Amino acid sequence: MTDFYSLKVAKTQKETKDCVAITFEIPEELKSLFQYKQGQYLTLKTSINGEDVRRSYSLCSSPVEDKWQVAVKQIEGGLFSSFANNELSSGDILDVMPPAGNFYVETDVTKPKNYIVFAAGSGITPILSIIKTHLALEPNSSFKLFYLNRNVKSIIFKEEIEALRNKYFGRLEIFYLLTKEHRDIPLLNGRFTEEKIEELTSKVFDVNSIDDCFICGPEEMIFLIRDGLVKAGLSKEKIHYELFFSGTTEGDQKKVAKVLEQKFDGTEVTIIDGGKEFHFAMDDDHDNILDGAIAAGADLPFACKGGVCSTCKCKVVDGAVEMKINYALEEDEVAKGLVLSCQAVPTTEKVVVDFDV
Repeated sequence: MTDFYSLKVAKTQKETKDCVAITFEIPEELKSLFQYKQGQYLTLKTSINGEDVRRSYSLCSSPVEDKWQVAVKQIEGGLFSSFANNELSSGDILDVMPPAGNFYVETDVTKPKNYIVFAAGSGITPILSIIKTHLALEPNSSFKLFYLNRNVKSIIFKEEIEALRNKYFGRLEIFYLLTKEHRDIPLLNGRFTEEKIEELTSKVFDVNSIDDCFICGPEEMIFLIRDGLVKAGLSKEKIHYELFFSGTTEGDQKKVAKVLEQKFDGTEVTIIDGGKEFHFAMDDDHDNILDGAIAAGADLPFACKGGVCSTCKCKVVDGAVEMKINYALEEDEVAKGLVLSCQAVPTTEKVVVDFDV
């Protein structure tokens, strides 16, 4: 069972005109529970106009800093992002779930490693955490950062990134790509394209020398970069990515429709959470286990409801389900019976799922 804990906001600081960094005060008695790996995220919860609002944000701080900080970029019509940027201040209280996520590799102090990292906009948050941690703990490792933004003023954490370059001189190279501001070097103008990835792999780095690659941003960018790197010879196992949910694609919609055709009407569902059982029957208004359970009165962990964050993952111990979308679980996790409850459509008469995983 994953619980929320009430944490005080120690500091809020504007990084750009539409992005705020939020630092939390972690009481000593909770520090062991809130220990995290570079690249993990926090799920935040608050009530806005009477509505329970939950969002997941990557930690941009590093574990070596003994600091818990996330960045929230304001999006048009975004309920929580608008609240965080315009109303939240130091001393306020937010409900926070302990860190989670698998967007990291373990540090290795014994050997030098070469990393390449790609980010767009607020996708820099987990990437920054990863860069800071590996540079600090792996004294002979190096990074090449490729960071896409609209213009120089929209670059989140630019001062901190530049300071890292100076602190770890020669070990961090930075390439800013801008879409709304002209650069003298053609490679640095505009979004990532297949041609740019080909140019990077032929002129800027050798894929044979890369130990790990991290990518964070929108789906289209991530898969374009991933496929380009694989085409150039980088092993797919070395490429790690964190997707920022931006809505379902046409392909997703087709897959969802196919899965919904398999839905069993009126499935009897048993939820195991915190060692206790909760029973309910799926109704016609909800197609996935999470929504069905919440409508029936269950209190379960969730955040994005988009198949991205894995906050709502559980294990199928009896019966069967099909997931509409899955961007969060690895193949080996799915093979072990893990599913995202927000995407899990029951396909049998009875289903038992365990959230104590």
